[in-house]
Amino acid sequence: MKRYSAFAIAREAARYHQGWERAWAARAPKKKYDAIIIGAGGHGLATAFHLGKTQGIKNVAIIEKGWLGGGNTGRNTTIIRSNYLQDPSAAIYEKARSLYETLSQDLNYNVMFSPRGVIMLAQTHHEVRGYQRTAHANSMQGVTTEWIGPGRVKELCPIMNIEGPRYPVLGGLWQARGGTARHDAVAWGYARACSDMGMDVIQQCEVTGIRQESGQVTGVTTTKGDIDCDKLGIVVAGHSGHLAEMAGFRLPIESVALQALVSEPIKPCMDIVVMANTVHGYMSQSDKGEMVIGGGTDGYNNYTQRGSFHHIEETVRALVETFPMISRLKMLRQWGGIVDVTGDRSPILSKTPLGNCFINCGWGTGGFKAIPGSGFAMAELMAKGHSPLTEEFGLNRFREGRFIDESVAAGVAH
Repeated sequence: MKRYSAFAIAREAARYHQGWERAWAARAPKKKYDAIIIGAGGHGLATAFHLGKTQGIKNVAIIEKGWLGGGNTGRNTTIIRSNYLQDPSAAIYEKARSLYETLSQDLNYNVMFSPRGVIMLAQTHHEVRGYQRTAHANSMQGVTTEWIGPGRVKELCPIMNIEGPRYPVLGGLWQARGGTARHDAVAWGYARACSDMGMDVIQQCEVTGIRQESGQVTGVTTTKGDIDCDKLGIVVAGHSGHLAEMAGFRLPIESVALQALVSEPIKPCMDIVVMANTVHGYMSQSDKGEMVIGGGTDGYNNYTQRGSFHHIEETVRALVETFPMISRLKMLRQWGGIVDVTGDRSPILSKTPLGNCFINCGWGTGGFKAIPGSGFAMAELMAKGHSPLTEEFGLNRFREGRFIDESVAAGVAH
């Protein structure tokens, strides 16, 4: 596959852009693969990429019932941070954040990573204590964050009103190397790299059954026929429970819709990401000028991807107090994404009761930021049967009571 570069752009411009190749090949499924990944979202594609690049397993198929990146990967608000409280969480999220920094070079595809910085606002005294505790924990974990006061918050984000009567800003947890990336580009870049390694990205192919023999996975049944495999990875976010049922086990997760919206585009006014967890809202400005606003999760289980009016109203009403200027903006569009949430608000990266079947799910509202680290860890788990980054995230922690409580650090997930 041809490399993208300034010279390639110049060359193709000279011949009217007639020489560009497809970003990834459209191939029919083979009879058997060393590994199959169900789900062509960010986590599934990153897992396949690292199976090939890091573990040397390239006879891999990524199966997607819809289109590549058409689920939560294309529906999130693109925030990247690693300022989590618990050691296992900080380790995998910091691995992901560090991989994001060189991802464009690793994939030869511009994922538009922007380390603009992330502030998590403290608007209650309880949050002040909680974020100061997290800052100390991050220091011990090797994650660079700092506690900052209201004056520094105002300096970093001049459009913010820090003296609101209901939600005054008392400080914040600042991670200067956090930021955003282009969600579609992350999926496309991984898909292109996987295809370049000879892997098959198979879209419009729904898995209807998981075949097994003597307690070991043998393959999958799909709308395009039976496909055999030695190892199977289930990476399907909100539909994880459905696939787990096919494999013969249950998961301790629930699926809910997470709400988001964007405003009409305006001139640049905010060059960082601000998360206000007291009011379940967070905001950044896109490269197109839109104000990207994330809300909370619906209070009931559902699979709808439509916007929820009452959640948007609640989120915007609270954010207007902290950012008065957004009261004059028109909403451009709103949507919901289906997130899978565990009881301790931490993910599951684990072996399953079915031999050689592995699962990656339960990321809740934090899935996009974890994509590179999740893929690295999941590939290591599938190839070797263990990974230092996944040891604490196994399914058995729920049976043994070893919870990784991230209900505060997960922000809007609680």
